[in-house]
Amino acid sequence: MTSCVSYPNQTRNYCIFDEKRISQRKDLNLLKNSLENPKNEEEVVEDLYILNCMIDEGEEKVAELYPTLSKYNNTKNPNIQTFLAGIYRKTKTPDAFGPLIVMLIQNAINPPKDCHFDPNEEIGGAILDYLA
Repeated sequence: MTSCVSYPNQTRNYCIFDEKRISQRKDLNLLKNSLENPKNEEEVVEDLYILNCMIDEGEEKVAELYPTLSKYNNTKNPNIQTFLAGIYRKTKTPDAFGPLIVMLIQNAINPPKDCHFDPNEEIGGAILDYLA
């Protein structure tokens, strides 16, 4: 299975996904298996995007995937950080608060290189939502 993600660039600060492919992969068990055994980071980004979409559509069981998602808490990939922070922001999984703080601090110490957006905006927003 190949992923179809167009990453942010100099003229666009967001990813573009193949929406037809995305609509065919909206299955929590499939996503859980994919996140537990990813082929590459691109696949992880796509899976996290799908989970974000599912939350927006009312799927309430995404929070139950925290044990699977937590394996990405220490990632340095700004795309993964951003989507993960978005999921944590929407699910407010209590165990995710600490990892969000760690992500923010690590990015402050070692900012992501060659990144066309600031992942700390989503990470910081998620932290503020937890505190609200």
